[in-house]
Amino acid sequence: MSLTALQTIWYVLIGVLLTGYAILDGFDLGAGVLLPFVAREDRERRLVFHAIGPFWDGNEVWLLTGAGALFAAFPPVYATVFSGFYLAMMLVLFALIVRAVSFEFRSKVEEPRWRRAWDWTFFVSSLLPALLLGVAMGNVVRGVPLTAEREYAGGLLPLLNPFSLLVGAAGLAMFVTHGAIYLLTKTDGPVAERARRAAVAGWTALIVLAVLSAVGVALDAPERLANFRRTPLAWVVPALLVAFLVLTRLDLARGKNGRAFLFSSLTIAGLMGMVGAGNFPYLLPARNVPEYGLSIYNASASQNTLTAMLVIALIGMPLVIAYTAYVYYVFRGQVRATEEGY
Repeated sequence: MSLTALQTIWYVLIGVLLTGYAILDGFDLGAGVLLPFVAREDRERRLVFHAIGPFWDGNEVWLLTGAGALFAAFPPVYATVFSGFYLAMMLVLFALIVRAVSFEFRSKVEEPRWRRAWDWTFFVSSLLPALLLGVAMGNVVRGVPLTAEREYAGGLLPLLNPFSLLVGAAGLAMFVTHGAIYLLTKTDGPVAERARRAAVAGWTALIVLAVLSAVGVALDAPERLANFRRTPLAWVVPALLVAFLVLTRLDLARGKNGRAFLFSSLTIAGLMGMVGAGNFPYLLPARNVPEYGLSIYNASASQNTLTAMLVIALIGMPLVIAYTAYVYYVFRGQVRATEEGY
């Protein structure tokens, strides 16, 4: 297999891994953000924790696998992202660690203030990654300043530009909608009723923010539209995205929660697909000098490395998918709050 084909395959594979993370961890991040709003009593909060408890840690495997694949297939990109964006990455990592701690510690003491403190900690540590991952995506779309040596030439504050914050807000709305629909499929009673209202509100906010983000791309990063102009077939991706958004809302209105969750997942896949199609072949575009950008052609590992990693991926990815499917099958159905556990 040629080097160019391997580079393209790994671009797609990393996109698939990150999309898997966004879909799977997206719903439990969204549920965490919604915790104070859909669950008002301890029993209701335990219901939310039981809904995501069997899955949240396994969902994060997709993020770790995606980062590992990026390190193996495109080492310069990994080096630039994790060194240049060090503070931002550490903030996300710290939030994920605190989130795991709060998840486990809330049930250790049966004192209302103790549980309330950990519940709010869980909310904040879910909100930060949900927002900052969207901000990161906004910077990948917009491009960042890079030197001729392809090192990041900025600080933390330039990453918090208006466009990236707008994309971050859209990402947060997407996760909240996804999480609310998931809670609809796993709970009943007052929690499900509030989750339904949150899903409708989140969907509406997502539509508005997605339109504003699209306008922002046209004004602030028009080069991301070049691939769509060169390849009219690429417009199938945004067309499918719009269809998935509409179908999500229709199924919500009809009470078909399972189908709404499916189309919500496909909406996330469509959004990730649009970013991938618009950015190709760049993994990290340079905003100052386009030639400084990190692409699949100037930042990939050797042909032998990509080939060996592809063999490993062809063996490992089906195992991850099978394990994930098995876990979701075992814990299918609605949950009930009990005195044990969370």
